[in-house]
Amino acid sequence: MSAMGSEFTGFSHLDETGAARMVDVTAKNVSSRSATATGFVRVSAEVVNALRSGEVPKGDALSVARIAGIMGAKRTPDLVPLCHPIAIHGVTVDLAVEDTGVAITARVRTLDRTGVEMEALTSVTVAGLSLIDMIKAIDPSAVLTDVRVEEKTGGKTGLWRRSG
Repeated sequence: MSAMGSEFTGFSHLDETGAARMVDVTAKNVSSRSATATGFVRVSAEVVNALRSGEVPKGDALSVARIAGIMGAKRTPDLVPLCHPIAIHGVTVDLAVEDTGVAITARVRTLDRTGVEMEALTSVTVAGLSLIDMIKAIDPSAVLTDVRVEEKTGGKTGLWRRSG
């Protein structure tokens, strides 16, 4: 293996020539794994009022965003090139209307050889984008922000939680 390969560089997604590759997870143990990600869609007071009163012109924006988030988790390997297609056993997407926007939380679960952090992040992102699509006529300046993994469980590293 050359110095460009993953054995020497520490980059698991590079082969011995330095080319991108999907990591082979065949030898990993199957285990229960989960990941929780969050994000926030900052919107105007007018959007907050419309969401709270159910008067968004395009319809039930929160339900559409929730379904979009679930679909996004299931389609992650189609969007993230080196992400493994794995069996998703559960996805929950919660949207909470707050005074300055909508907090999004997605939790994804599997029993597989690799984690679901990317699925949780994709879920939050797609839910946020769908929400923006539903409310953009009211607030074209809406912003999806602070998308991040909050917690993951399972696999070799076990439990990891964001501190602070």
